Amino acid sequence: MAIGAFKIIFFLLLSCYTLTIVTAQDETGFVGSIDPKLFRRRQNVSHFRFYWHDVVSGDNATAIEIIPPLPKFNTTNFGEVKVIDNALTSGPQLSSKLVGRAQGIYSYTSQTELNFLMIMNFALFEGKYNGSTITILGRNDAYEKVREMPVIGGSGLFRFAKGYAELTTYFLNTTTGDATSEYNIYVSHYV
Repeated sequence: MAIGAFKIIFFLLLSCYTLTIVTAQDETGFVGSIDPKLFRRRQNVSHFRFYWHDVVSGDNATAIEIIPPLPKFNTTNFGEVKVIDNALTSGPQLSSKLVGRAQGIYSYTSQTELNFLMIMNFALFEGKYNGSTITILGRNDAYEKVREMPVIGGSGLFRFAKGYAELTTYFLNTTTGDATSEYNIYVSHYV
């Protein structure tokens, strides 16, 4: 019986010591709790439509190759990586109203098909969204009519955002590689 009591007392002392260490670590400033009121705000779902202009040719290119494709995969450009600063406009023409920029990278990720891994921030300039970003990361299968990619977050008015983007090719110049895609983004965020 004395050994069992000793084990219980030892366990309680060890638990108090561990609790003291954890509490002391929380006071160091690198971790803290979040005000629960942040999550009691009204959640809103917004729909945005942008036209994404990928200009790979000419002097004003907005998509620049930073890693060339592997030579043996010249039909799919497997391995190629581009950095982008593409215009987001309200209409399908590049001369339409500029509402933001798509900044990020995309890479050719298939040895047999035309697929991309897209990592982008849609940095917005317009109205109350000025300075906010929507972050998209996902697979883009270029041969599909409608592609879907997840919204994984954002900044500004899109903190804790989640949702998805549907995109379709609006225009493709097969000679130059320049393309315009329509993005419909459905994003849930706090207001």
